[in-house]
Amino acid sequence: MNNFNFLCDTKFIFGKETEKAVGSEIKQYGKKVLFVNDGGDYLKTTGLYDSVVDSIKSENLQFIELSGVKANPEVELVRKGIDICKKENIDFILAVGGGSVIDTAKSIGVGVYYDGDVWDIYEGKGRINDTLPVGVVLTIPATGSEASISAILTNGHSKKAIDDTRIRPVFAVMNPELTYSLPPFQTTAGCVDIISHVFERYFTNTKHVGFTDRLCESTIKTIIDNVYKVMKNPRNYEARAEIMWAGTIAHNGILGVGRDECWGAHMIGHELSGEYNITHGTTLALILPHWMKYVYKHDVMRFVRYAVEVWGISQNYDNPEETALAGIEKTKEFFESVGQPTSLKDVNIGDEKIVTMAEKCTKNGNIGGFVSLNKEDVINIYKSALE
Repeated sequence: MNNFNFLCDTKFIFGKETEKAVGSEIKQYGKKVLFVNDGGDYLKTTGLYDSVVDSIKSENLQFIELSGVKANPEVELVRKGIDICKKENIDFILAVGGGSVIDTAKSIGVGVYYDGDVWDIYEGKGRINDTLPVGVVLTIPATGSEASISAILTNGHSKKAIDDTRIRPVFAVMNPELTYSLPPFQTTAGCVDIISHVFERYFTNTKHVGFTDRLCESTIKTIIDNVYKVMKNPRNYEARAEIMWAGTIAHNGILGVGRDECWGAHMIGHELSGEYNITHGTTLALILPHWMKYVYKHDVMRFVRYAVEVWGISQNYDNPEETALAGIEKTKEFFESVGQPTSLKDVNIGDEKIVTMAEKCTKNGNIGGFVSLNKEDVINIYKSALE
């Protein structure tokens, strides 16, 4: 196990009707709020919009609304939000939505204190100086951004990420009831994203991390067990609650303490999102089984453990590769069973941009902490995903 420092200072407010407490949480940070959302119909039809606004007003807070956040959030709206914050002397940013809304809020927060274009920070040309505090009302369990140190932003066909402990939200309001209306495809894409966040920690070269191995395995199994329940009954509160909390644990950092992480598959998936505007979780369903099959020989026994502990596959001691490959196949079958594609042909993508995506993915060098992947490796994984 590696040395580590870990601090997750997000306050979690979990349960039914917790969105009604948002005003009392915000007032600790100031009087003027930027209310960021995607403008979706669900805000009004579920009563969430009115609950949030009523809670803000009940504490005599002022708010300015910024709506229109899209999946794979775009830098132009972030720039608009930064201008509003500076002009209106905003004290606090409230994100009501899923990962795209939260990442937009985080990006606005750091952009307010940067003397230049916020995209510079994402390209590594600028540094985060400070941030406005950000709070969250979570509506889509998936990215884990409600408690992570990460944010992702898109500029044209370029999708990039930043990581900094200062952008972790100060609070996250989490009411599983708010996820009842999520379409099945969005629910399952979110679950793939959650599992992928665990994979990026689980497939590691660090030895003697049995405790976090077990936490990782439990988190994956929790998603597998509960996604079928919500597909059968979207209003199953307990199953929704399990998924929501597992999504937070998957990406708040606790599963990565003391171990090297990977993130190669994520970077390959980001290029698909950037080029084709595909839902992030879906890009991971498209890539992960093929990434796994490409790298498993690097540490066959890690994949054997995964197959046995997560999927309950009986270990073949005479042929460990057979067990490892069976676990990879079960992963692929699971993604398909919940309606997520696992081949690029399923989403009408050919080989036209494979080289371009691989070049962009590796332009700063090799990617991945489990197996170091160069451009040719990435091309091979994309090609495998065509099958």
